[in-house]
Amino acid sequence: AFNFHVVDLADGNDMDQIAAAFAEARNTKGQPTAIIAHTVKGKGVSFMENQVGWHGKAPNDEEYAIAMEDLKKEGEALCQK
Repeated sequence: AFNFHVVDLADGNDMDQIAAAFAEARNTKGQPTAIIAHTVKGKGVSFMENQVGWHGKAPNDEEYAIAMEDLKKEGEALCQK
């Protein structure tokens, strides 16, 4: 790992794991840290999740409205944790 301290996140979409990784990076002294986050493209948007065709593509107005509603629900679920 080129002498880097490596933090490998099994779920790079999990905010608790991300926060813990940054805390670990802050506490690691004497070497740089690389955080590897295994993520899901389009996470939380029903019609985009794991659909490679959406990578780099903008939604139309109708798709945007659906995506924002999906993400609102995801955000509300996160706040319940």
